[in-house]
Amino acid sequence: MPDYSDMIAAIVQDINLREAALPLKNEACRSRFLLHPQPTSKVCLFFHGFTAAPYQFEPLGQALFDAGYNVITPLQPGHGQAGDWGRNNPPPLPEEIEVYQQFALDWLHQAQALGERVVVGGLSSGATLAAWLALEKPQQIDRTLLFAPYISGGNRVMNWFVQILPYYFEWMNKELPGNFGYDGFRIPALRIFLELGRTVVDRIKQAPIAPLFVLSSEDDHATNANEHRELFESALHHQPQSWYHSFDESLNIPHTMMTKSEGNQYQDLLITLAKAFIESDLTWAELRAIGQQMLNGKPFEKAVADLNLGDRVVPELSVMMSVLDPSLIIAPPAS
Repeated sequence: MPDYSDMIAAIVQDINLREAALPLKNEACRSRFLLHPQPTSKVCLFFHGFTAAPYQFEPLGQALFDAGYNVITPLQPGHGQAGDWGRNNPPPLPEEIEVYQQFALDWLHQAQALGERVVVGGLSSGATLAAWLALEKPQQIDRTLLFAPYISGGNRVMNWFVQILPYYFEWMNKELPGNFGYDGFRIPALRIFLELGRTVVDRIKQAPIAPLFVLSSEDDHATNANEHRELFESALHHQPQSWYHSFDESLNIPHTMMTKSEGNQYQDLLITLAKAFIESDLTWAELRAIGQQMLNGKPFEKAVADLNLGDRVVPELSVMMSVLDPSLIIAPPAS
């Protein structure tokens, strides 16, 4: 086996050379590597959203690096490239899902060499890709974070638009200060993720999967919140360590929920929830039991002690339970 320091130097150098040859649209689009001088207990591999770039995982990535983990957020194929892109010259986004699937498998292989266990995650289409990877390689993945996974769009008209039409589409929010990605895309480039989402939904009902945490938002108009809950419930039948949370509509957390610059003023809350899941091994039933005890008037510490979970609870979980409404956790399944 190559020396660890030589290995990470080779990975970073290879990606830097590839991205220097593109060229990139801007520095925000560059792949992000936050790597410790030695292998870590967990390695976090994140996939950014469709037409976006690794900048979306900067805050969460930094928090996890500071917690002692290696973090990799690679630029996805066809993304982040400089050019005079538009309706007559769309950006070079792949229109074959196999390109992304091989990309995910390759990066999982590299991540495994950088630590003991791998955590994968993603936003939107990146979350759909992460879910597919968690189904494809459940024994090789420790935890999966799905932020607003793209299973389908937020309304039927948009779903039909994506399924049928071959046209170029331009984002409505392209002028937001935190958006450093492409302004638009050809519909077939997104359609492949809609189809991948259906594959994930079908497979997750009957196949083993790595533990996953589905994070949704009631103010997300780009995806279907009901499908997020259904995805979680399907996973729970095979994987009891799966979690779910939907941010209340009053928080105004948009689909681009990873950073303050893209509209999430509760970025730190999202990071707390993610860290609690990554560092815990509690099942959803155990989490619900804590929530029920707290609804009955017990402080978090007392609830944990009475349930004999003290040696399995991390500080982030205490923070998480102190800021969330326990009734949201113990709510019965929607189906």
